[in-house]
This record gives sequence, C-alpha cells and structure tokens, in this order.
Amino acid sequence: MKLLLLLTLVGLAQGFQTRVPLTRMKSLRQRLQEQGLLESYLEQHPYNLAAKYFPGIAVEPLENYMDDEYFGTISIGTPPQEFTVVFDTGSSNLWVPSVFCSSPACRNHNRFNPAESSTFLSTNDTLFIAYGTGSMTGVLGYDIVNVAGINVRNQIFGLAETEPGDFFYYTPFDGILGLAFPSIASSGATPVFDNMMMENLVDRNLFSVYLSRDSQGGSFVFFGAIDPYYTTRGISWIPLSAETYWQITMESVSVSGAPVACSSGCQAIVDTGTSLLAVPIRALRNLLSHLGASSSGEISCEAASKLPDLVFHIHGEEFPVPPRAYVLRSNGYCTLGLQGMDVPTEEGELWILGDVFIREYYVIFDRANNKVGLSRL
Repeated sequence: MKLLLLLTLVGLAQGFQTRVPLTRMKSLRQRLQEQGLLESYLEQHPYNLAAKYFPGIAVEPLENYMDDEYFGTISIGTPPQEFTVVFDTGSSNLWVPSVFCSSPACRNHNRFNPAESSTFLSTNDTLFIAYGTGSMTGVLGYDIVNVAGINVRNQIFGLAETEPGDFFYYTPFDGILGLAFPSIASSGATPVFDNMMMENLVDRNLFSVYLSRDSQGGSFVFFGAIDPYYTTRGISWIPLSAETYWQITMESVSVSGAPVACSSGCQAIVDTGTSLLAVPIRALRNLLSHLGASSSGEISCEAASKLPDLVFHIHGEEFPVPPRAYVLRSNGYCTLGLQGMDVPTEEGELWILGDVFIREYYVIFDRANNKVGLSRL
C-alpha cells in the first residue's frame, strides 16, 4: 500500500511540482497469513474483482485490497487531520471514515471530525459506493485537502457513515484517494487532481508513479512533473481508449514469441489500486497451463525460476514483465501474480495492469494529452 511522507512544496514560475514518497508495507494477506487467519477470512469474504469495472456502477477498487502494499498520508481540514489512503488510478472519489460512523471498521481507523475543522462546509448530498464484498455510505462535504504540501481548497470528499461488516476492519488504510477521471466519480464529485489542475496547483497537468521492487524504498507519486532520472531509456506514449479509467488498447500478450492471450486485441487499465495482473478467466486458464502452474496459480519455486517473460504488445511496442515480477514468493511457496476477472466491454475483454506490471515501468499519467507514458526501469 502507499504510505507517503509530506514534503515541502517546490514552487515554480508557472505552477508547482510535488514529489510524494511512498513506503511499501506488509500486505493484509501477509499479516493474516502470519496469524493463521487467511483461509477462514477468505471463506467469509469472497469477492468479485469484476464488480469494480462494470459501467454505471460506482465501485471503489478494493477487491484486491489484501495484496495492496503502498500507502500514502494526506490531511483534511483546519487544523489538519491525517489519514492513510490508497493513491488509486482506478477510481475517482476521495473518502475517509468520519466520527458519524460507528461500524467496527471505522472505530479502529482515523475518523474525520468536521466539528474540529474551521474550514469544513457540509452538504445534504449522500454517497454510496458498492464493493465486491460490501459497501460504504456517507455524506459529502468540502474542506482543505493537503497532499504533500499542496493545499487543495474546497475539495469535495466523502465522510463515511457506515462500513458494514468487517471487510475494512483489518485493512491498514483509512480511505481512498482516486486519481481517475471525473466521468466515473460517484455522486459527480470532482476528483482531487482535477481541482489541482483547475486551481493551477501543478506545473503540468500530469502525475507520475514509481513503485519500487521487493523491499526497496524510494517509491513515489510525482504531481505535476516527470523525473528524468527514471526516463533515461525513453518514454513510450500510449493514447487512451477511454477517458474513464486509465484505459488503453493492447494488441496481444505473448510468451516466448508466441501469442497466448488477447490475440484479437483487448482493453487494459493501468491501475495502481490493484496489486496483481487481473486476467480474463479463459486467458488465465491458458496462461496457467502454458506456464506450468496449477489452477490456483501455485508453482514450484524451482520451476518458477525458469519461467519466460510475459510480453504485453501495446501500441506497436513490446513491454515485458519478467518472472521475478509476476511470481510471488512467500514462506517457501511460489504462486503467479495473476487473478481471474471477467468484465464485458464493447471493445472486448478487459485486463488490469496492476502493481505487478507497474513496478517494471515508470508510469506517467498525462491528463493534458490523455496518454499514458511508460519508461522501462
């Protein structure tokens, strides 16, 4: 998940750029596994990753919450109240728990208290967001949101009043900060980055993400700029196929030079809020068989060390993901970082390029030109 430290804002002649360092933390899956609670928890909390991407339904991308590892901290209000959030390019709303929420999942997280903020403005508008395993309801309000020194004034956000069940109880984050497009924002709320752009708080209308591999530090979200240190191998610019999620078109996916999936083309979403590679069910079965893994994705660690790259063919270029990236190792066991998901779209099957993919590339999310930039690390 994404733990960010607040930095001093760097002022530029025509705007600002702010680097938000991210720290990688132990995932919820690992913590439950260490306590011997994983199997029973999964039985009680089945989920449907596909629910996030059905059009017309406001859904936050927490279906893969158990593997998320990068978190960030923001503050809301005057004086500031701090919250740990997921910086998520797969959704568009900002919400945090509030003092009006008595659900167990709220009580063990930071809760926003509007009475303690002199800049808070209330509304009568309500918010409902459905999840694969639950939901949250709340109200909308306005206040100052601080992201690494950038003060976004009059930012609309959700104050959770209910978080039914214990779906969020074990998660180490408080809420979500969505970085996708306004078109998919629940209740028509303006996303945080859109307000940054409208208020000229960033030097350029883009942000970039670097996620470190393994336990290395240095991960960050960079608002308003591209760090040239991470683009020495050039940037491949890919046009968006939809201005909703950060959605692009893929031509195919190959292994050892042979197409194994998406052979007729497909859609893909670059999503920091999903840790694994989400693959259509039929393509997943083919990949698991081709790579010698079981139906659950398990594979011997010896065999895993000899696996080939997964190569994603996008906009006429090849983007490889090596086995060290897509093989997950834990307690002497190896599994493939793939999960099944079927979402019907007009353009064909849909893939989610989560953190397994993103860790191999410095990713630039360009709102000015509606493109995604990939630079191989």
